[in-house]
Amino acid sequence: MESSGGIQASLGGRYATALFDLARESKAIDAVEASLATVRQALAESADFKALTTSPLLGRIDAAKGVAAVAKELKLDATTTAFLGVLAHNRRLGQLPAIIRAFRGLASRHRGETTAEVTSAHPLTGAQVVELKQQLRQRIGRDVAVELAVDKNLLGGLVVRIGSQMIDSSIRTRLNTLAHAMKG
Repeated sequence: MESSGGIQASLGGRYATALFDLARESKAIDAVEASLATVRQALAESADFKALTTSPLLGRIDAAKGVAAVAKELKLDATTTAFLGVLAHNRRLGQLPAIIRAFRGLASRHRGETTAEVTSAHPLTGAQVVELKQQLRQRIGRDVAVELAVDKNLLGGLVVRIGSQMIDSSIRTRLNTLAHAMKG
């Protein structure tokens, strides 16, 4: 598989590439991607799980036991569960967010998609996500997978990142621009 040098260059990228290669060989890319999405959500919602993955005070064995229990509770697939054990053993659980991001990029590229990170002030409905994907597909000329996040500080609108390109239509940015213009 062709992987970009950018993904390979980072520690999280190397782990993500290794996981992707394992998932592809076992024809489990979708299952691993779904499990990683569950892990990503758990990291965002559980302070305890986040502490488990970032605490330097936890030893390898305790961290491995902890992630095994969490994996069982979250009903993660076997490949992802084993991978989390490897990360715990290598003391690399803190790299999980970067690994998840890189894996999603690899999976999207494997499917011929581009990944867009979309931040909105409020959660988007299913219909809004479908419409957004269509608009982005028309703009860039290929299918787009979206990673959704919510930031109430935006007040309204969206911030869309596709690779190094950013489309910022948030109300917060518009207000900041107006304030700068008024200052003269």
